[in-house]
Amino acid sequence: MPLGHDDLLRAYRILKTIREFEMRVSKEYEAGTIPGFTHLYLGQEAVAAGFCMHLTDDDSISSTHRGHGHCIAKGCDVRRMMLEIYCKRDGTCHGKGGSMHIAELWRGMLGANGIVGAGVPLALGAALSAKTRGTDRVAVAFGGDGSTNQGGVFESMNMAVVLKLPLIFAVENNGYGEHTGIAYHLGAPSIASRAAGFGMPASEADGADFFAVYEAAGAAIARARAGGGPMTVVCDAPRWRGHFEGDAQAYRDPNEIRHIREHRDCVKRFRERVLGDGTLTAAELDAIDAEVLRLIEESVVAAKAAPQPRPEDLTSDVYVSY
Repeated sequence: MPLGHDDLLRAYRILKTIREFEMRVSKEYEAGTIPGFTHLYLGQEAVAAGFCMHLTDDDSISSTHRGHGHCIAKGCDVRRMMLEIYCKRDGTCHGKGGSMHIAELWRGMLGANGIVGAGVPLALGAALSAKTRGTDRVAVAFGGDGSTNQGGVFESMNMAVVLKLPLIFAVENNGYGEHTGIAYHLGAPSIASRAAGFGMPASEADGADFFAVYEAAGAAIARARAGGGPMTVVCDAPRWRGHFEGDAQAYRDPNEIRHIREHRDCVKRFRERVLGDGTLTAAELDAIDAEVLRLIEESVVAAKAAPQPRPEDLTSDVYVSY
């Protein structure tokens, strides 16, 4: 699907919103104003944006513990997300989930998940529902390289192939399964070859290049909508930060982090490309920058002032009522 002028503006807004959201969350977490753990999506913004630009609210995604970027790209309300991260009553999950459990079901965002790989079977169910109901909806299961070692992911891949479900496995290879490098934890020649072993096609894309991800994701999603079945897309997108905020990253060479920030910054690369070919202007991009920063600031101010959940809220949303 060709990207028009408005599409490019939308893509940049998504990239910039994820980047500034995560930078501000990092700052607030360091200041001690955000409770619990948080795992930032910095460096991987192009993957969420490149996939979700092809999706509608009727399509579903499942996320990971590093899920803020997926939520924003899928269209979740940034203000309510910040409220949730601050564990406030009016957050997306009424303050009960925090950073790792943001969900907005009406947007097709099935939720982030603190268990590695646990979101993949949820996307499998959404894909099964789409096929059973005879719709052209698709589901995208996001997961890191570490998730590809989980049994539930293997079972989901096999079931998706057997039933020819409209499910795309979007693997974000950020180089580490928590603190373990992929060169050590992956037994197969590559993640793509492992996925192919289940009987589905698999492609690879530069996860630091929005346009490469957009093209690869578009091909996989179009194939699924047309009844072609599941596919895996592996995106190489090194993370800028540790596994979690506060991770000393003693297992990484400082030069590695410096190199990816200088040479594999997906937001910088997007901006350079659209300015270089004249498809967007600096004034247009700068205007988005200002709007995004204002949105993030307003969201933080509102979240800090918002009410906490009430004691009686503890027993709500625990069981399904039919």
